[in-house]
Amino acid sequence: FTTKEIGKGTGLGLATVYGIVKQHQGWVEVESGLGQGTTFRVFLPRATKAPQSPRRTQPAHVPGGTETILVVEDEIPLRDLVREILEQKGYRILTAGSGVEALAVWQEHRNEIDLLFTDLMMPEGVSGTELADRLLNERPALKVIYSSGYSLEVVDESSRIQESTHFLQKPYDPETLTRVVRERLNEVVGAA
Repeated sequence: FTTKEIGKGTGLGLATVYGIVKQHQGWVEVESGLGQGTTFRVFLPRATKAPQSPRRTQPAHVPGGTETILVVEDEIPLRDLVREILEQKGYRILTAGSGVEALAVWQEHRNEIDLLFTDLMMPEGVSGTELADRLLNERPALKVIYSSGYSLEVVDESSRIQESTHFLQKPYDPETLTRVVRERLNEVVGAA
């Protein structure tokens, strides 16, 4: 169920919250009454030790590049932010808001695209893994990074998507994004 209009995102906010809470050994309780609204309560385990104050470190310099990246993300603000961050590093960015739209972009630019950066859960019936499978079938050397607000345990029961540079958990910071993209692009074809 979603309250989002067709083509306006997947409406998976509550599922994302549930995945994050379960990942931290918590649970969600829901109370709903006709005419009274709905209340969600999130329960998380108590911390066993006091949090450490964060260290202020200078971000490491992550080199950019000139490769072409196809960014597939249905949430417009996030897609625009990823595009902007990667363009600032010198990459050429092509974007799509769904797997279906990405297939059209691929048809026009397939020989130029070096990396597919795709959300896993998307509208219009073509998920990130289905999209990657289709593109990899045409070009096995294509590099792919999957991203999701869900944990890998929730979205990848087959364990096909490998942790590390193949999967980027949302939310991520600009430094992590650019580092993972550069590492994946630097990988030797056929390496994990």
